[in-house]
Formats: sequence, C-alpha cells, structure tokens
Amino acid sequence: MRTLTRTGFLAGLLVLTSIGTSPARAAEAPTVFAAASLKNALDEIAGSYAREGKPAPKVSYAASNTLAKQIEQGAPADLFFSADLDWMDYLAKKDLIRPDTRVSLLANSIVLIAPKDSKAEVTMGPGLDLTAALGTGKLAMGNVEAVPAGKYGKAALEKLGGWAGVKDRIAQAESVRAALLLVSRGEAPLGIVYATDAAADANVKIVATFPADSHPAIVYPVAITQESRNPDAPALLTYLRGPTARAAFEKQGFTVLNRPATAAATP
Repeated sequence: MRTLTRTGFLAGLLVLTSIGTSPARAAEAPTVFAAASLKNALDEIAGSYAREGKPAPKVSYAASNTLAKQIEQGAPADLFFSADLDWMDYLAKKDLIRPDTRVSLLANSIVLIAPKDSKAEVTMGPGLDLTAALGTGKLAMGNVEAVPAGKYGKAALEKLGGWAGVKDRIAQAESVRAALLLVSRGEAPLGIVYATDAAADANVKIVATFPADSHPAIVYPVAITQESRNPDAPALLTYLRGPTARAAFEKQGFTVLNRPATAAATP
C-alpha cells in the first residue's frame, strides 16, 4: 500500500512538473507597449512573426507617455517601444527597463497636414505663420507637454516663430493618431503628425515638412522591461531588428537606425 501511495505521489508530481513547463506556457505571447504611430508597421511585423511559427505578440498602442506611466504603475509589458527618448529615459531612471537591451531603432520626421481636398498653402521656414491657413479652425496636435509628436511640433513652431500665433488655437489630442483623425475627418483644417502617419491615411495630404533642425531628433527606442519574464521577449526584440521588420518599417516611411543605446542620443 505504501508502495502504491508513493507511486501515485510521484506520478502526481510528474504531472504538476509537466504543467509548469508545458510548451503552452513557454510559448506565451509577449506583450508590447508601442507608440500609436507604430501601429501599421507593427501590425504587419506581428503577422509575419506569427507566420514563422512564433507566438504572435500582443501589442497595445497609445501615446508613449501614457504607456510609460502604465508600466510605472505595474502594467504587464514585456517590451516598451517609445516614440521619443525622453519617455524611455524616464523608465530607465526608475530602473524599469533592462538597459543592456535598449536599442535606438527608428527615426521619423514631422509634417503639417490638411484634409486631402484642402487648398491650404504654407511656406515652411523662419517666420512661419499658420493663421491664414487655419482660418477659424484649430491646429490638431498631440498633447504638447507629454505626447512626443506634440512636443516635437511645439518645439518646431517655437523655433520657426509660429507658436505665438497658434498657441491659443491648438486642439490637443491624446495621441498622434487621434490628432491625425481630427484632420482626416475634416474636424481640423491643419495638424502636425509624423510623416509615417500622413502616409497611412488617404484622407490627408502633406502641406509641408518641418526642417529636421527645427526640433529634437525623432528617435524611437525599444527595450525589454525589467519585470518581463517572457522567454520569447529577447527573440522578438531580435526580430524587430532583423530584415523582415526593417522592410516593414521602411515601407511605412521610417528610417531604420538599429543601434544599441543606453542613453539619449541623436541620429
């Protein structure tokens, strides 16, 4: 009887052990918190990753500031893909990312957009004046104090002398994609978004491109979070740096930098 009991115990232990290391658990899909402007490219990359027989990543899109705050509050993310260096630095200072995994992966540019049938004309350069093109409408932007695209846009307007004329006429959105939508729907006559966002929406057109030296360099860093325990997170990060992902990013208009970085840097 004792022999039977011992055998049953060992069998039960074997079952529990196999459950704890089952392929289903080991292959649990990693979660990525990614800037809203990355949606088109990352959706394509996630699909390619899954077609190669790997666990399809779960991607949550929002403004980088929102995602960084969620990670700070304990939200379960395996990778953080930010639209600027500031919010990655914010998490790094709180020891919430693994610095040895951090990569400055992409670069972008910001543009002034209008609805596709707009007749608006703007001369981009010092002395920039958007008041005539705005008419009685507002300028759609991401939140200028927190959303990366909004911060870049404000910096460019200040550098070119156009901020004073529009600062009281800003329609501040929760993300750059929300700002894009305001222009796409015709609810705002002008907006400032990334060039990649403008390319993703057939209902808007680019009126002008902001000079690269009018704002801080637009760099997208990615890193594995400190709390990630997903065994597939490193493989996914490697995939994001590989040729299939590069093609998807470039298709959407991003410039691929793909360089390790442990501190803020410029391209």
